[in-house]
Amino acid sequence: MNIYSIIKKPVVTEKSTVARDEENKYLFEVDRGATKIDIRNAVEKIFKVTVLNVHTVNVSGKKKRVGRVVGRRRNWKKAVVTLAPGGSIEVHEGV
Repeated sequence: MNIYSIIKKPVVTEKSTVARDEENKYLFEVDRGATKIDIRNAVEKIFKVTVLNVHTVNVSGKKKRVGRVVGRRRNWKKAVVTLAPGGSIEVHEGV
C-alpha cells in the first residue's frame, strides 16, 4: 500500500486541538484497510517525526434524513497518533 494513500486528511476539531496542545496527539482520517504499523510508518516517513503510539477507531456513519428520504453517511477509520516529546506536524500548526 502506498504511504500517501494511507493518510487521507487530518481531523481538525476542538477535541483534536486540545489533544494536540496538551498531549502531543494528532488525529487523522486513514484508509479503512490500514493497520497500526502501516499508519506508523506512513506518518514517520511523510512528516519525519518519531511516533510513540497509534490507536485506531472505526467510526460508524450516522443515519441522516432529508424529508422522507433516509440516507447514511459513510463509515471511516480514525487514527490517534502520539508523537515523541518535541515532535510536531506542521499541517496542524496554522489551524
